[in-house]
Amino acid sequence: MSSFNSWALSKLRVDRRLILTYCTVYFAWGMLMNWFGNEMEIARFTYWWQVISCYILYMVPISLLLRKLPFHMQYAYGLIAMGLLEFGGYFFKTSYAFPDNMLDQLFGIRNFTLGMALFFAFYFPLGNWAVGKTYELIFKAKE
Repeated sequence: MSSFNSWALSKLRVDRRLILTYCTVYFAWGMLMNWFGNEMEIARFTYWWQVISCYILYMVPISLLLRKLPFHMQYAYGLIAMGLLEFGGYFFKTSYAFPDNMLDQLFGIRNFTLGMALFFAFYFPLGNWAVGKTYELIFKAKE
């Protein structure tokens, strides 16, 4: 366990500006997705501030742990992370799926959470790419 802890700490010790970039990008992304899910009547958080707990406190550290891995590994590990998050969200009723939403109609009600986890697992490789490009654009130009 101590080898995992030292590995994880080395991945989480990054430039504060990189963490700020992650938090900004992921917060905006989370608010947009929560708005979209609500507008399209697919799913939404029970409370708006869950964007902070899910996207910043949960997804940012996982993204930092995964960021140097190949795309397929980020997706695979992200699938585990999002599967747990989606399951927990609907089990504890902190997420709300609109009845008979478009994904239920397309994939069936029993596949809704699985579909959400499969979709949101792409956040880790895509988020790492987007944050990397944003960080490079803003901060590398100043150096």
